[in-house]
Amino acid sequence: MSVSSLSFARLLDGLKAAGEDTRLRLLALLGEGELTVSELTEILGQSQPRISRHLKLLAEAGLVERFREASWVFYRRAVEAPGAPLAEALLALMAPDDDILLRDHERLEAVRAARAAHAQDYFRAHAHEWDAIRRLHAPEVEVEQAIKDSLQGADISSLLDLGTGTGRILELFAPRIGRGVGIDLSADMLAVARANLERAGVRNATVRQGDIYNLALPRDAFDVVIIHQVLHFLEDAPRALKEAARVLRPGGRLLVVDFDPHELEFLREQHAHRRLGFAPEIMDSWLAQAGLVPQSHRSLAPRADGKLTVSLWLARDPRVATAQAQQNKEVA
Repeated sequence: MSVSSLSFARLLDGLKAAGEDTRLRLLALLGEGELTVSELTEILGQSQPRISRHLKLLAEAGLVERFREASWVFYRRAVEAPGAPLAEALLALMAPDDDILLRDHERLEAVRAARAAHAQDYFRAHAHEWDAIRRLHAPEVEVEQAIKDSLQGADISSLLDLGTGTGRILELFAPRIGRGVGIDLSADMLAVARANLERAGVRNATVRQGDIYNLALPRDAFDVVIIHQVLHFLEDAPRALKEAARVLRPGGRLLVVDFDPHELEFLREQHAHRRLGFAPEIMDSWLAQAGLVPQSHRSLAPRADGKLTVSLWLARDPRVATAQAQQNKEVA
């Protein structure tokens, strides 16, 4: 949708909402990324009730989007709301060297630095756990290359990363996607992901708190869904796969990255792994039960001193192929 296609009433409402200095500054800040009310209060030096009132007006006009994460509420410039084209157009008209916007941006950077420091503290506290597991399988660079190779040539206007963790998958694919969404249950990990994406300059991806079994996302919404090193933590992996399949568009692809069966019981006892890997035939069966067609399976051998084999399973939503087959039948 372009600005020219907005109705007169919606365009007028949007312009009225943005036509106030604080609200225009808020829109500019939210064009930089996701922020809470308290962070915006700190940047603009205004009271929380005043900021909340301005945000409410911007949200009602569809210029910003609001979402809850535990006890926090985040705001971001609208991406899918009806007012998104107008928000984008208004941001494009703002001079980046304007004195007011530059001062706001300086305060924004201070808020981001504090957020990144907090995320880094959490990351340092748990890094030894993650490093211990990484040493048991193929190097990360090899795994990431295999992930990219699995989706080589795929048209990815929208990507969903389930169990996004540090946000690395979103960062990896940011250059070749239209938009990305990361879902994680842990607020601490989401803080790490946001800090990492901001540091990498990724603007076309966001992260959200959510339940992998019950995604607050519409059906047929994503070209690609990736579940990277997540299923082994879950009690009900098939249920998660079915929910991932639900949000795939016709012809979309699901990529699962996890471990082959192994006997490292300490991962269950010390690192909360519920399943010690997955046999290829089991994964293929679950993907088929989810309504998907398995496409490929690839294994990456561990390091010389490692004991974990990483597997990549790629499956496709069959609906486009079914529709094409019916069309060919009718033509014949």
